[in-house]
Amino acid sequence: MTHATDYATWRAAAREHDRLSGGADWREQDESPDYDYRLIRERLNELRALRRHGDIARLVYSLHEGLHGNLGNIANPVLYSHCLFGTKRLLTEYLDEVAATLDDLCDQDFPDFPLAAKLRFFERTGQSFGRSALMLSGGATLGLFHSGVIKALWTEGLLPRVISGSSAGSIAAATIGTHTDAELARVFSPDGFTAEAWRSLGFKSLLRGSTLMDGSQLELCIEQNVAALTFEEAFDRTGRIINIPVSPIQAHQHSRLLNYLTAPNVLIRRAALASSAIPGVFPAVMLEAKDFNGAVIPYMPKDKWVDGSLNSDLPMLRVARMHNVNHYIVSQTNPHIVPFLSEPKPREKGLLSFTREIASSTFHIYVKHILDVGRRNFDSHALGLLLDKAYSVASQNYSGDITVFPPTWLGTLRDIFSNPTPERIAEFIRTGERAIWPKLERIRNATRISRAFERGLERLRTRAAMAAS
Repeated sequence: MTHATDYATWRAAAREHDRLSGGADWREQDESPDYDYRLIRERLNELRALRRHGDIARLVYSLHEGLHGNLGNIANPVLYSHCLFGTKRLLTEYLDEVAATLDDLCDQDFPDFPLAAKLRFFERTGQSFGRSALMLSGGATLGLFHSGVIKALWTEGLLPRVISGSSAGSIAAATIGTHTDAELARVFSPDGFTAEAWRSLGFKSLLRGSTLMDGSQLELCIEQNVAALTFEEAFDRTGRIINIPVSPIQAHQHSRLLNYLTAPNVLIRRAALASSAIPGVFPAVMLEAKDFNGAVIPYMPKDKWVDGSLNSDLPMLRVARMHNVNHYIVSQTNPHIVPFLSEPKPREKGLLSFTREIASSTFHIYVKHILDVGRRNFDSHALGLLLDKAYSVASQNYSGDITVFPPTWLGTLRDIFSNPTPERIAEFIRTGERAIWPKLERIRNATRISRAFERGLERLRTRAAMAAS
């Protein structure tokens, strides 16, 4: 596993390790206190029986009433801590059966289940079930780690359509959001994109009230990676829903989440430039958009925007509201966050664990309260703005349902504000791939049903459009 150069090799080694360690035997046994195996087994047998007898009305009713993302606690991360590859066979068989049933309902003809009824069922039940999103954090040059995560997801057919990126993550999101699947293989090669974003202006520039780095160099880097498309044009071209948060520099303005719904005409490369403008490092950015003739014009010309991760590194609530997302895959590279992340383990019990959790949560609440009091008492001063940003950073959630992060972080700090060589880029990509390999089967299972709904809806809407024409 340590020396695997691709996921297939890693997967084979992980399965062999499970066989030798006894994990494979655990996988074959339905019973576990970590989920309701009786309920899952009952649901699986019911679906198989209904499909076997061709009882479409009861099958549709059963799916509509019984499909839930965490039915019987099957999304419990502890279920993926006993094996290096995958989880209970019963759980996998249930998810495969649901997906196969949805494919059959979509593709086969049934006299009592016409196209209009199919479309209504897939739209309503899919809306109720929800879907996943990929959230890419900030992290300056360390954000190249995201490229490996995205590459592994895309190679396995698991890349969500909804993608959000802040700061460095916005460049990665904008890049894949403006390139089709046929173009992504080239993008993922170490020489397939430009990473020369940094050109120092020196500390004297900072002391004179300017910035530490040259913003025009960052802009050039983004333009070489991201096509000159608006959010709406990028969505029409790739089908991917790209979201980029930006933070205001004005005292009475609020952070915004830019996408094809909220800012359809804004240039996606300009949004990435604004979201990557770390205060003091890069200058604030005015957004640009295309008018109805396609000419580029200023967008909200009186306002300028900076690093999106300050106010909303992972804008989960707004993404959920706009795009029906209820499951988050997070790639986290922020150097002030990664050291505090750890893999989920069975919850410890006892006085020591209780004391540790109380101390940690109390300290966090105390820091947030101090920052909140400070920002409210210095509202009209520069210090108030600084405290407001600090409060936003302290009060955010930096992890998701499934969180991927670099295994080591201290050695990479030297890269944070530097232009990496092609060899270093390749290393970042390999690190991102290897970090997500152990989580791919969990992601595959967590997204199995929502992907079946998305595929089915796409096929049904195509058939409906053809029938209408």
